[in-house]
Amino acid sequence: MNAPDTFAPFLLMPGEARITYVSDTKVRNAGTFRFNREDHTLGNLLRTLLLRDDRVLFAAYKVPHPLEHHILLRIQTTDDTTPWQALEKAVHEGIKEIQSLEQSFQEQVAPSYGGAHGGNFY
Repeated sequence: MNAPDTFAPFLLMPGEARITYVSDTKVRNAGTFRFNREDHTLGNLLRTLLLRDDRVLFAAYKVPHPLEHHILLRIQTTDDTTPWQALEKAVHEGIKEIQSLEQSFQEQVAPSYGGAHGGNFY
């Protein structure tokens, strides 16, 4: 059959890096990250988290083609940080937000299911 493998959008091929970075040679403090085997879910999340940072001047992502399983995330920052530092901060902020959401879920929703699951929703 002429269809791509069903695992192609998710699994890294041998020797394939998850993230690569290319610094922009024309715009100061700017660069493009390529996230292999990722899609709009991660791209939109990272863009949103990056734009919350006052030191980020520009953040946008694109999926070059629906059959290419990667996203390109472009970041431009002020002089007091780098795109790498801004991305790292955004990831840490995202992790904290997800942990807070999980804690709220455990406190408010999970107790009503505690009897059947031994006090833990999972």
